[in-house]
Amino acid sequence: MAAQRICDAMLPELSRVFAVGLAQAAQVVSVFAIAYGAAQLFYGPLGDRLGKFRVITFATLFCSVGSLLAVFAATLDALVFARLLMALGAAALIPLSMAWVGDAVPSDRLQEMLTRTGMGSTFGIVGGQLAGGLLTDALGWRWAFGFMTLLFGVVGALLYIDLRRQQAAPALAEVHSRPALRHGFVKQALIIVTGSWSRTILLMALVEGAVGFGVLAMWASHLHRSLGLSLSLAGALVALFGLGGMLYMAIGPHLIRRFKQQHLALIGGAIVGVCALLLAYTPQWPPAIVASLLAGFGFFMFHNTLQAHATQMAPEARGTAVSLFSSFLFLGQSLGVVLAAAFIDRLGSSAVIALGGVAMAAEGVYFAWALRRRAAAMRPI
Repeated sequence: MAAQRICDAMLPELSRVFAVGLAQAAQVVSVFAIAYGAAQLFYGPLGDRLGKFRVITFATLFCSVGSLLAVFAATLDALVFARLLMALGAAALIPLSMAWVGDAVPSDRLQEMLTRTGMGSTFGIVGGQLAGGLLTDALGWRWAFGFMTLLFGVVGALLYIDLRRQQAAPALAEVHSRPALRHGFVKQALIIVTGSWSRTILLMALVEGAVGFGVLAMWASHLHRSLGLSLSLAGALVALFGLGGMLYMAIGPHLIRRFKQQHLALIGGAIVGVCALLLAYTPQWPPAIVASLLAGFGFFMFHNTLQAHATQMAPEARGTAVSLFSSFLFLGQSLGVVLAAAFIDRLGSSAVIALGGVAMAAEGVYFAWALRRRAAAMRPI
């Protein structure tokens, strides 16, 4: 996530250095996003076939190589190519890490453990934007990629050391790194999507991406237009969404032990809905601070519950299953941005944000109902 967001704040500087327009400089973001989304489907079967931990390790080291090429890029085209390589490596890390956790952690501790991995990815959203801006301002944009080179290199080396340790312990390697199915992606995907519960999870991911992440992209412009805030202040307020997510990841294990999953889904969706309504119609900007922070808390409460079930859709092809989940989430986000932008011209930004919140709350109600129904069906008679 830090690799994905590292370029956000440096776009004006890249535009100046390479003497191009801002839209052209933004290729370092858009190309990364396209390659990242497309590569998701490739890594699932690869992780199932070769071992998830092994693929994660070498993908991390590959990210370090891509980051190093970015440091020495002499042209914008060279930098875009380096970002393409970074995306091809980074695409493996989150879905296969989730899948590996699903393999390695008992089911009763799975959701709690996913809050810890979620803390890392959520911190990357905030930390990547912050590091990119600070390093670009203080030392220059190349230093930001130098930081990523070092980060990926160190983490990749630690993963490689642990991979060697696992290989030296055959029992551990067999449990945690054993390839699962040998089918191709299409056959594995069919196995997954033919299950009714798997289809429910994938549909939830698509809707969540659209009404959650997709509509979220409109929040900053809404605050800028409706309340007259500067773009930097509006962006800072929306960034509190990520901090709210980190807050949930920090206290999530306690909530998971206290509440049932259906309650977490219901409460999380409801919090997002209320906060979206508040942000959509507040006449002043201070309430937007609370709305954005709590919306992130509620969203990740819902998302973490959904993630836990995504890792359990198909244990025999977990890498493919989680990659499909990530792809549906990414597709939903893309569709949500397009639809939100189209409806804003007709309904206004306040109505679109409010509708997104209501839809998120409705999804929480439906998912809670589906979880209760599934629990009842699995209960011994």
